[in-house]
Amino acid sequence: MRGPYRRALVKLSGEALMGGHSFGIDAATVENLARQISRAVDRGIQVAVVVGGGNFWRGATVAETGMDRATADYAGMLATIMNGLALQDALEKVGAVVRMQTALPIAQVAEPYIRRRAIRHLEKGRVVIFAAGTGNPYMTTDTAAALRAIEVDAEALLMAKNGVDGVYDADPRLDPHATRFEHLTHIDAIKLRLTIMDTTALSLCMENHLPIVVFDVAAPDAIFNALKGESVGTVVSSAPDPLPAS
Repeated sequence: MRGPYRRALVKLSGEALMGGHSFGIDAATVENLARQISRAVDRGIQVAVVVGGGNFWRGATVAETGMDRATADYAGMLATIMNGLALQDALEKVGAVVRMQTALPIAQVAEPYIRRRAIRHLEKGRVVIFAAGTGNPYMTTDTAAALRAIEVDAEALLMAKNGVDGVYDADPRLDPHATRFEHLTHIDAIKLRLTIMDTTALSLCMENHLPIVVFDVAAPDAIFNALKGESVGTVVSSAPDPLPAS
């Protein structure tokens, strides 16, 4: 255990909001995630969140059916805004103060992304949700998470995976002999072509020495424990050894 983070960014996939459903949002699941984040904020941890949209729309997949890729990606950004609004509502219902910022202007429901304003919100103990990815097609929400974490000076990027409790040398759902890493470096992850996140996002983290913690969002209190700096999942960092204890 390294101790609680001062400021961290949590990446939530759209699938993490589905619960046991195959599509959309499960209210009980979102409430559970919101309670964990709120508990961390109550402990003085500054929390930012990037949400994906895969529970509603996947631009790259839709583009394979013939839709223009840029158009499909913009539709995916709208899906992340829907998820961001659901998470914002759940957080407010458990007592958290929240601000959502979007990379696409949508003034009726969210602030535009402004880095200095986002940092100020975090300093005041508000949860900041970043939606609409980077605002650019061909860029994943993993890349958006890496970029926003670096921009707001987060100490770590916490990758909340759906049903996978870390980084493995093979897909554990297909290979029963797959081995989980406790720690590895960014460059090792790139060389081994491990599916932590897309290469652009992983390279951004490596170049800016941003640690990544990969863990299973469905584990009990997973996000809360990750924000507290407990040993969960796999740590990916620039150092050859895991993060030191604080």
